Amino acid sequence: MTGSQETGRLFGRRTVVAAVGAAGVAAALTACGGSDSDSPAGTAVDKPAGGGGEAGGSGGGDAGAVLAKTADIPEGGGKVFADKGLVVTQPTAGQFKAFSSKCTHQGCAVKDVANGMINCPCHGSMFDATDGSVKGGPAKAPLPAAAIKVEGDSITLA
Repeated sequence: MTGSQETGRLFGRRTVVAAVGAAGVAAALTACGGSDSDSPAGTAVDKPAGGGGEAGGSGGGDAGAVLAKTADIPEGGGKVFADKGLVVTQPTAGQFKAFSSKCTHQGCAVKDVANGMINCPCHGSMFDATDGSVKGGPAKAPLPAAAIKVEGDSITLA
């Protein structure tokens, strides 16, 4: 093989390797991009004796639909409503908050709420059950707040 043939063959391999590498980097950067949302990370909903309150943010399109009874949400914990794309927490007695159940890292659904943390099973991101803020990466953006209403012993979409 002549020197020019060998150079052409090496150049071809290098070009292919570089192109594959560049495509991989572009895919990784796209997948790991965080949310640029400026929405607040959770507003408290205190359970009043006879009325209700709302959390800031946006909820699903089923306003008024009952999600759960207040007794279904453990104090210091929470519950994921995968079909509604929400997670509802009760950080302290009578205080209910709701967030999107979509992890801000790569969009996986969060799995559960334990020890005051909302946990994503895909890459280990953890969010504070009180305000949705990131407590463990790779996620960099908080979970967006969702709107709920507490009336009596019912939690509904606002």
